[in-house]
Amino acid sequence: MMLARHYNQGAIRIRDIAYEEELPEKFLELILLELKNARIVESVRGAKGGYQLRRAPSEIHRALYQVFLDVRDAAAKILENTSLADIVRNQRSAKLVKGQRKKKGVEPGVLPMVVPSKN
Repeated sequence: MMLARHYNQGAIRIRDIAYEEELPEKFLELILLELKNARIVESVRGAKGGYQLRRAPSEIHRALYQVFLDVRDAAAKILENTSLADIVRNQRSAKLVKGQRKKKGVEPGVLPMVVPSKN
């Protein structure tokens, strides 16, 4: 919705979209990747980089609906293959890693976002 509201105003950073739409950045990244694969949005690199719609909002109808169905299906598949034991195990692993960082004085880093090149 934010990309539609700001159509023709340049690319918008994921962080800004996530903040305004009150969405987790990681969740938004998945959605934007699906929208990019569906050729609904495009990514822009550089200092003024981010995401923007490829077409006018009035031209985007059914394709968007299919993308949301794909996101729903992907989330359902993850949930179907994840047990409560998996979640507990992952939380324990994360706590161990955090404890090691604190002991060594290492700050958590920021992982780079991988943006596929245009073909």
